[in-house]
Amino acid sequence: MKENPYYILSVEEAMEELQIGRNAIYDILRSGKLKGFKIGRNWKIPRKSINKYIDKNIERKSKKWTLTKS
Repeated sequence: MKENPYYILSVEEAMEELQIGRNAIYDILRSGKLKGFKIGRNWKIPRKSINKYIDKNIERKSKKWTLTKS
């Protein structure tokens, strides 16, 4: 099944996906590390942004691990 690239998550759903708390998700959104947008006072986070954020962090962690391992 192909994932809808325009699927939008709420802050609560993004918190659950990333398994992080409310303060952490807002910090990541404000820093621009996770792309989202606001509708009124509510943040909306595209699924695509969540996937990119995860991929970027996995890549960074694996590079760091590889460098420190040798």
